[in-house]
Amino acid sequence: MRRMKEEKQINIRVKEGDPFLAHETTINYNPTEFVLDFKCMTPLQELNQQSLLIKHNIVLLTPWHARSFLDALTRVIGDYESKFGTIKKPIELEKAEKLVKKQQQKTTVTSRQAENYFG
Repeated sequence: MRRMKEEKQINIRVKEGDPFLAHETTINYNPTEFVLDFKCMTPLQELNQQSLLIKHNIVLLTPWHARSFLDALTRVIGDYESKFGTIKKPIELEKAEKLVKKQQQKTTVTSRQAENYFG
């Protein structure tokens, strides 16, 4: 006598998240997980005061899943670059970094002069 397998139906619900553009990502870890914090920063003008709205989405990965994610991302970036060319830093970002570096150098020179003056 043959037994027939009983088929079970499973309902699956998928909750879609809102699309999210990350301007910055912070990655940290502890012994059991990697923490990826994707941040989106938007300047706001509220009641004659400049504000910054920071939204963030956090993704927790086990070390094994983090390694798998790295491997998948490396493979996908390789595929992308073989089709579209090497990914390069935007010129605008390089210019902004140079401006910040100049401002930091000016601040360092000014603080050194103050140290010499008072020291």
